[in-house]
Amino acid sequence: MSDQPKFPCGQSRREFVWEMGAGFTGVALAGMLSGNGSAIAGQPLRGSALASAVPRAKSVIFLMMNGAPSQVDTFDYKPELEKAAGKQLPADKKFTNSGGRAMGYLTPAWRPFRPGGESGLMVSDYFPKVREHADKLCVINSCHTDSHAHGSALVAMNTGKTQIGRPSLGSWCVYGMGSENENLPGYVVILDKRGGPIGGQSNWSSGFMPGTYNGTLFRPVGNPILDLKGPDHITQAVQREQLDLLARFNQKHLAARAGRQTLADRIESFELAYRMQAATPEAVDLSQESAATLEMYGVGQKPTDEYGRNCLIARRLVERGVRFIQLYSGGGHLEETWDAHESIEKNHGGHAAEVDQPIAALLTDLEQRGMLEDTLVIWGGEFGRMPFSEGKDAPGRNHNPYGFTMWMAGGHVKGGTTYGKTDELGFEAVEDKVHLHDLHATILHAMGMDHELLSWFHQGREETLTDVGGRIIHDLFA
Repeated sequence: MSDQPKFPCGQSRREFVWEMGAGFTGVALAGMLSGNGSAIAGQPLRGSALASAVPRAKSVIFLMMNGAPSQVDTFDYKPELEKAAGKQLPADKKFTNSGGRAMGYLTPAWRPFRPGGESGLMVSDYFPKVREHADKLCVINSCHTDSHAHGSALVAMNTGKTQIGRPSLGSWCVYGMGSENENLPGYVVILDKRGGPIGGQSNWSSGFMPGTYNGTLFRPVGNPILDLKGPDHITQAVQREQLDLLARFNQKHLAARAGRQTLADRIESFELAYRMQAATPEAVDLSQESAATLEMYGVGQKPTDEYGRNCLIARRLVERGVRFIQLYSGGGHLEETWDAHESIEKNHGGHAAEVDQPIAALLTDLEQRGMLEDTLVIWGGEFGRMPFSEGKDAPGRNHNPYGFTMWMAGGHVKGGTTYGKTDELGFEAVEDKVHLHDLHATILHAMGMDHELLSWFHQGREETLTDVGGRIIHDLFA
């Protein structure tokens, strides 16, 4: 650059433009550190993606039943399956991938269904407490997905595609709406103590978006976040001075290396961790709750204690402005999840007993506090299960991506209703089919966002959660 003409400041034209760009990076960083994370490093929120005139939920609580519950044993009532018991799947039902597992005989629901509420919505005896809230539930019986394997199907349920590396639903929600509490993460994930889902972090990753939009893991038992509190000999004032000094060094480093998003994310993570030291312990302190509330959620009781605590923490986080919370039921592999290959009754009986009372308590609590319309509650797994057994005299069911059930409550959805249908046996969706892209488009709509306009520029194209598909299911809303 020595042969280039110099400006009066002694810099070449290239040097001047380069340092000017670095200065703008510093301005963006300063705005990021002082804001709520809704605009990061040159990727401002696309305001046109927000439809302010649409009544919208402020938060999402996603109750993820890891391992895939059986629709025909929980919320998709199939009396014809009872009549067909012991028969083989009809030849016109095309089932081509059993994963090497045996195909048995059509098997009716393992527990009876009964009507709930004024709507008479049919709900299985696996969920007697949730059935009491039937008039709040909008049950989608026609979901379908693109994979029969847990790992890829979980990633698809969380990110819209079976390939890893894309932003999760929670990341899109926080990107689109920011967080109402700068002292807490906008996106929180609480796993089951038995382990996390197959695919791990890819299920709550921010993908090609900045790490600021990653889900923050809370532990299901004990202290939710390890190492949040510093050593006793370091006071808050000293720690603040240390962070300020580190920030000056990091910002100087960043200014000389424009576009280094990873460093900007790390700076923000340090600041968020500092703010969380004061806010998080209070947010998860269940000793502030009444004895009646703890009892309602099943806290301190078996087998509801863990999931009850997590549901109660979710309500407390929503109260404090956290945008998206995902609670996992089932962790690890096979029978430790809802993956009921061996026995529906043993598997679903155990897992449903853990979550039924806490979920019902969450719906009651949100309604009593006037928070249900502002909170979209979602229940479901990564796919469903087959209407037939896995072999002769086998009480388990295999994976089913062709038709399964999810439900929503709150968030201005129509309670006491069903949408879509599977066939008479519960094998595949046949009426008003809902693909994952449709589900995600509808969730964003419930949050007041347009899934086609909420985008992120990546590798030469505008990326969206629903990619080139997705339709809003308007019939779900009041």
